Amino acid sequence: MQLDSKLRIGIQTIHRRTEPATGVWHPRVDDLVQLVETVDNCGYDSLWVGDHVSFAIPVLDPLLQLAQAAVASRRLTLGTSVYLLPLRHPAPVAKQVVTLDHLSEGRLIFGVGVGGEFPKEYEVCGVPRNERGARLAEGVAVVRKLWSGEPVSHSGRFYGPFTDVAMRPPPRQPGGPPLWFAGRTDPALNRIGRIGDGYLSYVVTPQMYRDALAKIAAAAANANRQLRNFGTAHLLFTRLDDTYEKALDVATEALSIRYAMDFRKPAMRYCALGTPAQVAERIREFHAAGLRHVILDLLGPYEQRFRQIERFAAEAMPLLKDLTEASSG
Repeated sequence: MQLDSKLRIGIQTIHRRTEPATGVWHPRVDDLVQLVETVDNCGYDSLWVGDHVSFAIPVLDPLLQLAQAAVASRRLTLGTSVYLLPLRHPAPVAKQVVTLDHLSEGRLIFGVGVGGEFPKEYEVCGVPRNERGARLAEGVAVVRKLWSGEPVSHSGRFYGPFTDVAMRPPPRQPGGPPLWFAGRTDPALNRIGRIGDGYLSYVVTPQMYRDALAKIAAAAANANRQLRNFGTAHLLFTRLDDTYEKALDVATEALSIRYAMDFRKPAMRYCALGTPAQVAERIREFHAAGLRHVILDLLGPYEQRFRQIERFAAEAMPLLKDLTEASSG
């Protein structure tokens, strides 16, 4: 696995309700435009949105949000982090993603995963949770076939049979948007090595990240596959504050509500917390492990989000300048 040295920095989530909260949540177009323009003007590289059909807090569809965001920035890379492909039939998803690739003028990365932390969303979609890994692999195969723009056929365990179906136009990016896979288990990492264009993790330590990339590289070698232009990304829960302890308290409250569990110990293990120097050092640890695209999920009250975005850009990003300005060759 050959990686360049350049670090790219993105922001996770467009519309998010303040939690804890009561009352009706009404996201506004102006909120999205202000956020996208702030992320763009602060010098970040990308903007990402997660996906759930049913979640512990209100959440919107990622592809529709990114389509709107594509109008507000002509520069930012847009990505799903991550889209739960097994919950949907891959054919209409292929059409939606092709459309978004064109609407964003080829600035899309399609991150996919299986989820599973919220069984009810599998139940409501009529998909057995124990099939999610196999459905992901076959779904990706169907998507890639349809992205060719040529008549294709498929007969699999979950999808098809269909014969000589052409989906046009093909994507803006040759071969389609890069398909980056989430996952932490050995079967998931093996799958990434066999068929993935990139790896997109969350809730792992730098050492776990390093170990995962080694397993992906071994799986690719076993499949006689060379990982060229392979993307390495990580969704990093982050909170800037005056002290580590203050940041930990905010992160614990936000993530405990979001995931409906006590998140203090996981926050201590997996998050980037504290002063700008402490947060930058944590990112450096991931970069040393092979990370090249860090996606910041900035924690805390929604009203403080713009301040967090601007503070990271002003105080933490300069501490990573040697990495973000490194040659990408």
